Amino acid sequence: MIAMKGMSLTSAGAGSSVDDVPSIGVGMLGYAFMGKAHSNAYRTIPYMTRPPLAPRLVSLAGRSREKVAEAARRYGFAAYCTDWRDIVGDDAVGLFDNCGPNSVHAEASIAAAESGKHVLCEKPLGRDADESFVAWQRVEKARVKHMCAFNYRFVPAVRLAKEIIDAGDLGEIRHFRGRYLQESIIDPARAMTWRLSRESAGSGAVGDLGAHVIDLGRYLVGEVSAVMAATRTFIPERPGGKVDVDDAFEAVVEFAGGAVGTLEASRLCLGRKNALSWEINGSKGSLAFDLERLNELQVALHDPDSRRTGDGFRTVLVSEAQHPFSEYWWPPGHLIGWEHTFVHEIHHLLTAIAEDGPVGPHGATFEDGYRAAEICDAILRSATTGSREQISYRGG
Repeated sequence: MIAMKGMSLTSAGAGSSVDDVPSIGVGMLGYAFMGKAHSNAYRTIPYMTRPPLAPRLVSLAGRSREKVAEAARRYGFAAYCTDWRDIVGDDAVGLFDNCGPNSVHAEASIAAAESGKHVLCEKPLGRDADESFVAWQRVEKARVKHMCAFNYRFVPAVRLAKEIIDAGDLGEIRHFRGRYLQESIIDPARAMTWRLSRESAGSGAVGDLGAHVIDLGRYLVGEVSAVMAATRTFIPERPGGKVDVDDAFEAVVEFAGGAVGTLEASRLCLGRKNALSWEINGSKGSLAFDLERLNELQVALHDPDSRRTGDGFRTVLVSEAQHPFSEYWWPPGHLIGWEHTFVHEIHHLLTAIAEDGPVGPHGATFEDGYRAAEICDAILRSATTGSREQISYRGG
C-alpha cells in the first residue's frame, strides 16, 4: 500500500464505520446533485463493501455558507468551507472529489493533484478539449490516481456487456446506437443557469448528456475516428439571458475498428426523465440496454449449432451471484438502483489508490475524459461546418 496525504491507520472517523482498515480523508467541492450522489456512496461503501481504504469525510466546499453548512451536516462531513482552495491546502485530505460546475473542473482538479491529492472529477473533464487536455497532462504529471466520473461504466449490466464483448461472443462489432434523452429544460420559462452558458458549461446537451453516450461507445466498442453532426438550440432566450449552447444534437460516427453508429442527446424530450439507452450489433449477436431498466441486459446470441432463427432478444436480470458487483449487495433478484453505480465507481478508485493499481480500463481516467471531450468538440465543429470531422487525439 502506498503512502499518501490524508491517510490514517486510526479509526476512520466521520463518514465511515470501518475501524480496522486504513482511511483516506475526502474533500469535496459541490454539494448539490452530484455532491449528494457521491456523498451517499462514501457513506455506503464502508458497511456494504469493506474497501481497502475507508473514506473519511473531512471537508465540503460550496459558494453559499448557509447551504454548504447544512449539506455538510446532513452528509456527514466534519467541516465545510466556501473556497475549494482551503481543501486543496488541507493535509488531512488525500482524495479531492470535484463535483463543482464545469468551469472549475480543470482548475480545481489540477490544483488538488499538484498538491499531492488523488482526484475524482465529474464529467465533462473540461469545457472543451483544450482545457481537458491540459487537465489530463498536468494531473498525470503529478503522479496521483485520477478518475473522470463516467459512472455508467459501473452499471452491472454494462459491465456484463463489456465481458460478453471482450470474450468475443458478439463477433465483429458493426453497429453502436446510443441516445440520452431528458425533458429537464423543456419549459421555456425556466430561468438561465450555468448549464445554459458556453462560458461556464462549454456546451449543452453534447457535454452534459452526450459525453456519457460517447464514453460508453468508447468503453464498449472502441475509439471514435470520425463524426458528422447537427445541433440545435430550440429555446435561444430564457428569463435571465440568452442561451448559447445546444439543446440537442444528432451525430453519425465511425469507430476505428470499423463499426459505424449514431449518437443522440436532448434535454427537450417531453416525457423522458433520464432515458439513456444503447444497442450494439455484431456478426454473432446483439446487446441492448435501457437505464430505466437498470438491472436488465437484452441479449441475442447466434447459436451456430441450432437451426432456429429469429428467437430475438432474451432478458437477463443482472443480479445473479456470478454477475458484476453482486458480491456487495443482495440475493439474486433483489435489485439495486442508480445511486449504487457511484458506490461501485468510488470503490474502484479507492482500490486503485490502496493497491497502487491502474484506474483503467474499467474506470475512466483523465485521458478518457479528454478523449470524450475531443469527440464532443468534433461534434460541435461538424455542426458548424456541415462537414465530416476526422478526429485526432493528442498525447499518445
